[in-house]
Amino acid sequence: MIKNNFLIPDWPAPNGVHAAMSLRLNGVSTDNYASLNLAQHVDDNPIAVLQNRQSLSTSLQLPSTPIWLQQTHSNLAISADNHANNCADASFTSQKNVVCAILTADCLPIILCSSEGETIAAIHAGWRGLLAGIIPNTVNSMPHKPTLAWLGIAIGACCFEVGVEVMNQFIAKNPAFSTAFKTSKQPNKYFADLYQIARIELSTANVHAVYGGNDCTVCNPKHFYSYRREPQTGRMATLIWKT
Repeated sequence: MIKNNFLIPDWPAPNGVHAAMSLRLNGVSTDNYASLNLAQHVDDNPIAVLQNRQSLSTSLQLPSTPIWLQQTHSNLAISADNHANNCADASFTSQKNVVCAILTADCLPIILCSSEGETIAAIHAGWRGLLAGIIPNTVNSMPHKPTLAWLGIAIGACCFEVGVEVMNQFIAKNPAFSTAFKTSKQPNKYFADLYQIARIELSTANVHAVYGGNDCTVCNPKHFYSYRREPQTGRMATLIWKT
């Protein structure tokens, strides 16, 4: 559901758990970064990024500054409460007013929540992170195991073409992943479904209530940045917090 230029997850989160995914609308960045770019590492004007981040905090009435990670397509999940080293691709917290956040522009953003909202998490899940185990590592790191997940907007199976070596790595890890790959017209190429891969991983981790997982960043330039579509581009944020 789009509300006030943000995508608000349609999921039965417990009271006090809040989440949103930003769109590329109503910011101050220009050119390829137009307009609500929230990433500092993509060569956008740093002043514009700071203004965009302030606008994000104000619009969502965030209780604190988001914990921004240095994402590296790893399988590392850290506590957002103790983030002296923030090189990770997921963060989790059991504390109120701590905002877990990740940045994407084709990779899959995932948020998790335990049954009563005791612990929440945000995951940056590109194909490398999914293959490396970012989902089970995050689930196993959370002090209260999640039962609920929402998949934000990523590159869709309609556009995400990968080599046969990528498909083979996933199937070697779990034969069930074969359902997430469809043959392309290009030799030794396949279309990969990140949403399906994430659902399989979440189910294996005993997270069965999974919501979201539709649309495509590449196909919707009005609302979403896409690195596959434009290598010089901005990033959206997916955030979760509890009050």
